[in-house]
Amino acid sequence: QLTPSSFLRIGQLSNVDLNEDIHELETEVPRQRPNEIPHNEKLLSLKYESLDYDNSENQLFLEEERRINHAAFRTVEIKRWVICAMIGILTGLVACFIDIVVENLAGLKYRVVKDNIDKFTAKGGLSFSLLLWATLNASVVMVGSLIVAFIEPVAAGSGIPQIKCYLNGVKIPHVVRLKTLVIKVCGVILSVVGGLAVGKEGPMIHSGSVIAAGISQGRSTSLKRDFKIFEYFRRDTEKRDFVSAGAAAGVSAAFGAPVGGVLFSLEEGASFWNQFLTWRIFFASMISTFTLNSVLSVYHGNAWDLSSPGLINFGRFDSEKMGYTIQEIPIFIFMGVVGGILGALFNALNYWLTMFRIRYIHRPCLQVVEAMLVAAVTATVGFVMIYCSRDCQPIQGSSVAYPLQLFCADGEYNSMATAFFNTPEKSVVNLFHDPPGSYNPMTLGMFTLMYFFLACWTYGLTVSAGVFIPSLLIGAAWGRLFGISLSYLTKGSIWADPGKYALMGAAAQLGGIVRMTLSLTVIMMEATGNVTYGFPIMLVLMTAKIVGDYFVEGLYDMHIQLQSVPFLHWEAPVTSHSLTAREVMSTPVTCLRRIERVGTVVDILSDTSSNHNGFPVVESNPDSTQVAGLRGLILRSQLIVLLKHKVFVERANLSLVQRRLKLKDFRDAYPRFPPIQSIHVSQDERECMIDLSEFMNPSPYTVPQEASLPRVFKLFRALGLRHLVVVDNRNEVVGMVTRKDLARYRLGKEGLEELSLAQT
Repeated sequence: QLTPSSFLRIGQLSNVDLNEDIHELETEVPRQRPNEIPHNEKLLSLKYESLDYDNSENQLFLEEERRINHAAFRTVEIKRWVICAMIGILTGLVACFIDIVVENLAGLKYRVVKDNIDKFTAKGGLSFSLLLWATLNASVVMVGSLIVAFIEPVAAGSGIPQIKCYLNGVKIPHVVRLKTLVIKVCGVILSVVGGLAVGKEGPMIHSGSVIAAGISQGRSTSLKRDFKIFEYFRRDTEKRDFVSAGAAAGVSAAFGAPVGGVLFSLEEGASFWNQFLTWRIFFASMISTFTLNSVLSVYHGNAWDLSSPGLINFGRFDSEKMGYTIQEIPIFIFMGVVGGILGALFNALNYWLTMFRIRYIHRPCLQVVEAMLVAAVTATVGFVMIYCSRDCQPIQGSSVAYPLQLFCADGEYNSMATAFFNTPEKSVVNLFHDPPGSYNPMTLGMFTLMYFFLACWTYGLTVSAGVFIPSLLIGAAWGRLFGISLSYLTKGSIWADPGKYALMGAAAQLGGIVRMTLSLTVIMMEATGNVTYGFPIMLVLMTAKIVGDYFVEGLYDMHIQLQSVPFLHWEAPVTSHSLTAREVMSTPVTCLRRIERVGTVVDILSDTSSNHNGFPVVESNPDSTQVAGLRGLILRSQLIVLLKHKVFVERANLSLVQRRLKLKDFRDAYPRFPPIQSIHVSQDERECMIDLSEFMNPSPYTVPQEASLPRVFKLFRALGLRHLVVVDNRNEVVGMVTRKDLARYRLGKEGLEELSLAQT
């Protein structure tokens, strides 16, 4: 194992709270960047903080709650519903914006390239068309990658791993900022228009979450504006609940699947769940899909026809034409196995690629170059495949958006071009619904192979992009191929409709890559608008998950692990009963006395080696030698507000303090509490005393030191805690359990393994 000190302190990392917009405080390390960053996946990073999901029930909080009468509680509840409606409406509008812009820009690009190809097919010199296509792609992707790499790196990828971490209780810097939303939306438009093998569905989930966090706080730090509304919701508890509603609204706008959205945020996200929250989340999802539907219907010119509930529309699957029989169930299960194996292969390849990227491609300029390279290669591969394909289909009765003739006879089009020369969403729908015989098996086989590697190479680039649609496309292609071969084997019997197998293949491939079960089944059912397929889809997804989990983890969990995030799963590792709280906890604990010297507090907070965020408060009796019993818990953020407002005992006695601190003072400082370095405390003030009684949480959760790890874990995970104090039988503090202490233990190949902690 590498020790944390052997890790290079890269660039200018410092122990300043990473959310702060402070640059002058960063430790001046000479800016030589290593060519290789040593990265070890058996590490947990210490740079991630937890969210305070648990309310601090100090005297101020209790007084405020007692002041609020029944009517005021009702207005708070009404405000919650209003916020959920606003989340739904705005998420729907953002989805419309992305959809309309992508449609127009991509349409423009494909028309230009198509005219060019048609012109040069007649007189020779098709290499110009290839150059045009590749240059267009690379330049669009360059812009999309530049804004992500240089302005907001958190906006890279689909954003689902980051939102999973946020809902799990990990504070990822900048993840729910307005700036991130703007970059995300622009980035995803540019990367889809740039012809990369990506979808615009995954980023919708991140966008919904940012919208939710922004609205519920009623202010924006990126805009430096405070709208003075919804001040009651300025704490992690409320914010995290709204973010789970935003994630659900994003799913439902992307797939037109409101129930799927609710189940997604249940399955992937929220650790703390209640009935009211479920109902509000469902409300937000419904509003979001309805908004998208109405706006797009008006845009397409038929205002009364609400036919586009989501960004991707699989089209209707009719049960009459495409029913399934009982003897097909084993075939579906077999497809699930294939999907699981292919998904595991995809994840394993992407794992090695991501490790390589973390080690060598860590400079923004290199990341932009790589994205441009992938864009150009994607265009080239597509062009060569279309050029070499001799699969011609009659143009009558087919619904191809941009038919390319190339070397086909008049009145025919190249069917490889329907797959490559189109946005991925359209290609998926074509594979589902084109009549039997529209594709040559050779075409489908080559397309699957190429697109598999392209999609794998694209995921993890520094662009905003989702992996949902490419996975569906790969699966639909091999599923259709599977269906065609079945109908060859069975001499074209009626039940082997290739469209149905394309749907099952798509489900199997997506399930094999992301390993979601419950929410994905419902999303696929809602997107196809057909309940009869629920059972086979569920079987396919379960099989794909079981088979895939045998080899590697799901894609999102893998990326969370590669980022070294202290992520807590649903349960403690199975074999961990032998460990007790005494072995897990961090010691020694920095305790504060109930009435403490200001100097001591400042020194403890300024100490960068122990960057603690919660301090147990003990009874202050200076005469006796033993450590006194636990009285409460106080957070770093609360102490900083106290020092900033100079709430000292002496000043109160001299009546220098204008008013008592209210909860509002703590809320106004949230979420970016100033760092201790920016607070000036004079030498005389260091000698003052500070009374923590009314600000500390007098009833923190504690466990005895004999408690087993699963028990500690259950308490910690279910209540969304940040600090859990370990006490002995005399109620004296012996240790503290935080997220990192629990996330360290993981089931590896040889049983229980313990990860080491690193600063970077």
